[in-house]
Amino acid sequence: MNVFKDFEARIRKAVQALDVVKEKANAVDFSRLAVEPPRDPAHGDISTNAAMVLSKPLGLNPRALAEQIAAQFAADEDVTETSVAGPGFLNFRLTPAFWHRLVADIVQKGPDFGRSQLGDGRKVNVEYVSANPTGPMHVGHCRGAVVGDALANLLTFTGYQVSKEYYVNDAGSQIDVLANSAELRYREALGETIGEIPSGLYPGDYLVPVGEALAEEFGTSLKAMPQEERMALIRPRVIDAMMAMIRSDLKALNVEHDVFFSERSLHADGAKPIRQAINDLTFKGHVYKGKLPPPKGQLPEEWEDREQTLFRSTDVGDDIDRPLIKSDGSYTYFAADVAYFRDKFERGFSEMIYVLGADHGGYVKRLEAVAKAVSAGEAKLTVLLCQLVKILRNGEPVTMSKRSGDFITLREVVEEVGRDSVRFMMLYRKSSESLDFDFAKVTEQSKDNPVFYVQYAHARCASVMRQAKEVFPDIDLSPEALAGADLSELSHESELGLISKLGEYPRMLEAASSGHEPHRVAFYLYDLASLLHAHWNKGRDEPGLRFVNDKNRQSTVARLGLVYAVASVLKSGLRITGTDAPEEMR
Repeated sequence: MNVFKDFEARIRKAVQALDVVKEKANAVDFSRLAVEPPRDPAHGDISTNAAMVLSKPLGLNPRALAEQIAAQFAADEDVTETSVAGPGFLNFRLTPAFWHRLVADIVQKGPDFGRSQLGDGRKVNVEYVSANPTGPMHVGHCRGAVVGDALANLLTFTGYQVSKEYYVNDAGSQIDVLANSAELRYREALGETIGEIPSGLYPGDYLVPVGEALAEEFGTSLKAMPQEERMALIRPRVIDAMMAMIRSDLKALNVEHDVFFSERSLHADGAKPIRQAINDLTFKGHVYKGKLPPPKGQLPEEWEDREQTLFRSTDVGDDIDRPLIKSDGSYTYFAADVAYFRDKFERGFSEMIYVLGADHGGYVKRLEAVAKAVSAGEAKLTVLLCQLVKILRNGEPVTMSKRSGDFITLREVVEEVGRDSVRFMMLYRKSSESLDFDFAKVTEQSKDNPVFYVQYAHARCASVMRQAKEVFPDIDLSPEALAGADLSELSHESELGLISKLGEYPRMLEAASSGHEPHRVAFYLYDLASLLHAHWNKGRDEPGLRFVNDKNRQSTVARLGLVYAVASVLKSGLRITGTDAPEEMR
């Protein structure tokens, strides 16, 4: 049951039943209708702006229209009170019986409560991480990995057909640098003294096993080969080794992709996919021969003072037109981006989401322009930028440098503080805002550590169930039995507040999915956990509120239904964030 969709339908029906609306049916537009929790819970359980958005086209005062709508709910058995607030907000207070039906519904659905068909099966491609395969994942990649993965889980839960994709940047100069670095380690494995790693190469020890593997496979034969032939053998092997390491690192973070798309495949067969993409844009009138004016400030790497083949991206929302072919006849990196998007579109995706680091902000407009041009506006492209994560240890900054080899790997962070702590904390702030990640803080067992606080709430629910079994050994804790309990026992303000919060879950999920904001799930879970813990603490002072009452089996079963419902929603949300829902905490 989606409480807010339920009442949206009731409000629409009530509005359409008004005589003034029947007379001006064409003037009624429900597109701006909002049904949501009131900002102040004291005002009620449901609030709507219906009168405010419909009054003008109907020629009515908003408060007067709100009163007419309120009158339509006089016979609604689920509504105990309606009131008009401010300029015309309409608030509803619902009966306990309504909330009891909601508990039964959650218990029956379990962790599937809140699942919806918002996406209607539409195909969505979520590309995230996509780090260059030049070494192990470092902690700087972590936020995008978690945000992208949690977003994919959220979209799947709300009815989209999602593909999780990693774009492997296995073409370009950085791969030559990687291969040269691996060759150095190969010579080292053969017994040569290589000394200090030259500037410009990757110095990390993670390439030592790659060099040893090359020495074992080829012996000294690689040394005798011409450079081009030698590099042709080293490149694919070192890329495979790096990608195996990256996959392993991501798996430690509970991130697994469905597709690993190789940039090299775009350059195969004489770069046929890129040529086809440019030909397609040319046919659509988006490509021309011309000369770009020098941009202000530092010149981009691909800018050339000559006539060249350009994408007319300013016609589709970009700031400047983009070069597609370099003076030496090779294709620009941007040309590969065009071909890559076209490949996704031809695979049937109606929406593409790119999760990128904040340093890629300059890519947003050009990618949006590509989407408009390639798909003729049929495909939706969204770029999510993840701001930087500041790594701290006891409040002190920790620096890192991938080039120098002096960096904190993602795996080191996971091994030190745990996968769940890393994932939840990376979501516990909006991705467009910077985030401080302190090793000490995320291992605290306190309310100040959100992942502990939420997981402890789920473990507390499981503990209540175990306690109930000890007090009533023959008690039936099946969903069927709990859903069929006399839930009218749940009458305390604190209990009804918990149920009301549970009722927000489906609405929150759809809003988070539509806005591509998985952090909302983490925030909601923390709020729900807070209400559960607060209610638990009330039971210390008021024994009659305790979940398990050895003197009253009936109230115990009803409250276990509430506990089961809370645990189900916590488990559902934790799954979306990619974290575990433990049965006990130690």
